[in-house]
Amino acid sequence: MAKTKTENNSSAKASAAKPAAGKASGAKKAAAKKPGAAKRRARCRYSREEIYEIFSRLSEMNPEPASELAYVNPYTLLVAVVLSAQATDVGVNKATKPLFAVADTPEAMVALGEDTVRDYIKTIGLYRNKAKNVIALSEALIAQHGSAVPRSREALEALPGVGRKTANVVLNVAYGEPTIAVDTHIFRIGNRTGLAPGKTPLEVEEELERIVPQDFLTHAHHWLILHGRYVCKARKPACPNCVIRDICKAPDKTVEAA
Repeated sequence: MAKTKTENNSSAKASAAKPAAGKASGAKKAAAKKPGAAKRRARCRYSREEIYEIFSRLSEMNPEPASELAYVNPYTLLVAVVLSAQATDVGVNKATKPLFAVADTPEAMVALGEDTVRDYIKTIGLYRNKAKNVIALSEALIAQHGSAVPRSREALEALPGVGRKTANVVLNVAYGEPTIAVDTHIFRIGNRTGLAPGKTPLEVEEELERIVPQDFLTHAHHWLILHGRYVCKARKPACPNCVIRDICKAPDKTVEAA
């Protein structure tokens, strides 16, 4: 039976409507895939003036901050930082004092051997694997770098047991490079205060590199580590003792001195 003119027009309109709906749906999917549609990384919650004041105060309290790890040269610093993973500086220093007295060069450490190194550092967590890494990185320094500790992040990270944080510490402490070594304290401060929010240590590092004034960049990670270790502590931050308490934007602050 032939369709009437009215029926033909209705069918045509219905057919035309379907592709349009499909296009709209496709457009939504395409928009969702655009990089701009993804959630943006959180940024620093402080003004330039506030950031400068924060680091000015930390600088006034401790003009020349230093690592609390004991070392005698760049090589022993590298070893100490590798050993400090998941361990306290105090515990590492206790173990490395007698170790560095007999082995403060890659050659001397290799001569000791893995078993002997293991005996020296057995009070440190993960000591078996760390002893293996210390010998392996010492051998790599001898074979690839003439026993010297390299001055590039890439070369350092290529050594056994050395990650980005360790490389940044060595570059900063041994060579004065303006690097930011994000440990658990800096990661906590960055997110708690909103100074450098980030889901990963790398995000916090990059945000700090972006916001910290050039005048303070060399010592910035030391100030933040010490601040996190002794004032902005994990369980009970000592807010009444904090020199930046009036600037800090952390949502929950303690009212009693720790």
